[in-house]
Amino acid sequence: MVKKNAEKDVGFVRQFNELKKKHPDAVLLFRKGDFYEMYKEDALKASVILALKVSDKILPLEKDPIKLLTFPRHELDKHLPKLIRSGQRVAICEAIDRPELMKKPREKTGEDLKETNISNKNTMAKKKKEQAVQEEPTQTVKTAAEEKTAKEKKTGTKAEVKSEQQDEQKAEAKQERKPREPQMVTANGEKVSHGHSFQSTTNPADWYFTAKMDGVQLKPQKMDAADLAAYQKKEMTVPQLMEKYYPTKLMPKVSEEAFQMPKQLSGPDGAITIDKFNVYKEKDEQRPDYGKYKFYVQMGDTKMSAVASREDLNAYFDRVTTPAQLVEKNFGERLHLQSAYEKYQLPEGVDPKGVRVAKDHSDNKWKVSMDLGDKGKTSKHELSFDDGYSLFKAKTATREQIAAKYLNTEITGMLSAVTNKLEKSASMKM
Repeated sequence: MVKKNAEKDVGFVRQFNELKKKHPDAVLLFRKGDFYEMYKEDALKASVILALKVSDKILPLEKDPIKLLTFPRHELDKHLPKLIRSGQRVAICEAIDRPELMKKPREKTGEDLKETNISNKNTMAKKKKEQAVQEEPTQTVKTAAEEKTAKEKKTGTKAEVKSEQQDEQKAEAKQERKPREPQMVTANGEKVSHGHSFQSTTNPADWYFTAKMDGVQLKPQKMDAADLAAYQKKEMTVPQLMEKYYPTKLMPKVSEEAFQMPKQLSGPDGAITIDKFNVYKEKDEQRPDYGKYKFYVQMGDTKMSAVASREDLNAYFDRVTTPAQLVEKNFGERLHLQSAYEKYQLPEGVDPKGVRVAKDHSDNKWKVSMDLGDKGKTSKHELSFDDGYSLFKAKTATREQIAAKYLNTEITGMLSAVTNKLEKSASMKM
C-alpha cells in the first residue's frame, strides 16, 4: 500500500512539472479526493498569502523533499478569493491517478505469432458452430409472464434514458448559471451579497437584517421599524443598511503592525508606553459589570480596565481602530490626556465666564457650577480625582471643558425651559 501511494504521488508531481512548463505564471491547485494540494514553489507562494503551514514530502524519484501545501476541499471558497485578490493567476487541476510506472509490452516472436494464428483459427471454427445452432428454426410459445417481463424491461429502459437526459440538462443548467453579483464591495475589496431582512420566528414583531461577506454569514442585527418600512418600499438600499448596521465592516482596515505592542502615546509628563492591550469578559459575579466585555491595558506597573461599548468592540475585532486609539478614547481621562477633554464643549451662546470651580467648605470637596445670569444657576457637581488632577496639576483640561462634562445636560434643560416660557407668553399676548 505504501509503495502504491508513493507511485501515485510521483505521478501527481510529474503532472505538476508538465503543466508548470506550459503555464509558468499560474499557481496550480490540484484536487485529490477531498483535499486540494500545491507543490514546490506554488506551495511556498500560497503559504504566505493564505497563512497556512508548508510540509516536506519525500518521494522516490526526487533528490530532495518537495514542498507540499494542502487544505480540505470545503475550504476552497475561503482560500481561492484570497489568492485571486493577491494578484495570482490560479489554475485548478484534476489530479489523474496515472503514475506511468507500468511495464512496456514485450515484442512478439515468431513462435508467439504461430500460436496466435492457431488460436484464432480454433476460435473462428467455434463461432461458426455456435452461429449455425442459433440459425436453426425453433418454435417458442411466449407465456403471459414472459411478455409482461419484456414490457417491464422496455419501460425500465425508457425511464433510465429519460433520467439520464434530465441529469444532463441539470448539469448543463448548473454550468450555465452565473455566480451572484455582489450587492457592494467594501474598501477592503470584500464582496457583500445576500443582503436581506427577515422576520423573527420567536417574536414576529422583530425583524433583522443580515448579509454575507465573501461567503461568510454576518451576525443578524435587529432593524428599526423606520428602516424596515423604507427597505420594504425600496427607499433604502443594502449598502445603506450595511453602513448603518455593520459600519466597521465597511471601513478600511489598519495594518497588522499597529496591533503589535508596545506602543506609545503622548502624555502630560512625556511618552506613555502601552505594554499590553486585550479584551476579556468579566467573570467576577460580585462586580456590577459581571458578564460584560471589557478592555484591559497595562502600562508599566499601571493596570486599567473599562467596559467596552459595542461600537468599540466591533472596531477592535474588525481591525479598523488601533489599540492606541481605543486606549486614548476609553482611558484618556484617567491618563490625563489633553485629547480626551477636547470633545466637551459648552452649548452655543453660553458665557464661559459663568463657570465656577471652588472647594465646598461644607464637605471640603472641589465642585463645579454655572451661573447663567437671569436664566438661573446650576447645582454644584463634585469633581472626580482624575478631572481635578487634569484641571489643576496636568493642565490638560480647561474650566469650560470640565463644566461642559458635568453640567451640559442641566444647562440644556434650563435653556429649553426659558425658551418654552417665552414662547408660551408670546402666544398668550397674541
